[in-house]
Amino acid sequence: MKNSMKKFLGLFIVSTLIFVLAACSTKESSGNTDNSGDKDYPSKPVTLIVPAAAGGGTDTTARALVASAEKFLGKSIGVVNKTGGSGSVGMTEGANAKPDGYTVSMVFVELTMFEHLGLSPLTHNDFKPIALINLDPAALTVPADAPYDTVEEFIAYAKENPGLKIGNAGTGSIWHIAAEIVGAEAGIELNHVPFEGAAPAVTALVGGHVDAVTVSPAEVKTQLDAGNLKTLAVMSDERSNIIPDVPTFSEAGLEVSNIGTWRGLTVPKDTPDDIVATLEAAFMKAAEQEEFTSFMENSGLGIQLKSSNEFQQFMDENYELFGKMIKDLDLH
Repeated sequence: MKNSMKKFLGLFIVSTLIFVLAACSTKESSGNTDNSGDKDYPSKPVTLIVPAAAGGGTDTTARALVASAEKFLGKSIGVVNKTGGSGSVGMTEGANAKPDGYTVSMVFVELTMFEHLGLSPLTHNDFKPIALINLDPAALTVPADAPYDTVEEFIAYAKENPGLKIGNAGTGSIWHIAAEIVGAEAGIELNHVPFEGAAPAVTALVGGHVDAVTVSPAEVKTQLDAGNLKTLAVMSDERSNIIPDVPTFSEAGLEVSNIGTWRGLTVPKDTPDDIVATLEAAFMKAAEQEEFTSFMENSGLGIQLKSSNEFQQFMDENYELFGKMIKDLDLH
């Protein structure tokens, strides 16, 4: 009787342990599929990686947005510039950061081009999108005293003087692609000079070290206002609100695609969805505040807002578009 009781108790204990272990296993398994993060997020400051030089459109957009977003997120947001590789250095660091929501990356159009150009295996699928914030066209800008005042005159001069130096924000950058398109469509030979961002390219133009740049109107606005530079045309279907007197390339008789930059916010692809939702809400609210919209308007930067899901679709479309364009230009 005693042995039978011991045997029964032993079986009971073993069965109980198996049940408990199975329950724990189920709970852990369930936890692995629940894409939720820190319930107290954010509980410390957030870092925003800006993969471009200080002073350019990407940097100024990021800093203005952060100033507005901190009150909605409830924590400070520190901006860190990480330059190099047309943005791939900073973006790669952002993609490889811990997916806990404390490292956010501002990304731009080049992210959908790196793989096509063979510059980096990094793509937009290495991130989870938060929101699109900005969109700006490319514009051909030259020194104020340049011997040409229109795109037609620039092309004629370039044909007579092959090898004009045209600055960009780095090999493979959108401004490099824009210049390549101008050269291909106009049938002119240009000498492409890379810089670590649009700001140093514009500085080089003002200093007479290059003959032209193909950056956004916002990135030359200060120098345009100062009378140091002049913009000949913009690469969009419609004229820019920033420089309404400047024609589009189509008006100037040169058919080019709509080419420009965009800027948005992302986190590493494994970041929990609820953290992404918190960041999306904070940054979208920030982008609608008067302090931010006024800054963007005064700086000549365009606002284009897209939610996380819309931003994902937008990047998918850009990836396909630039894949074809880069192949057609034989830049891959």
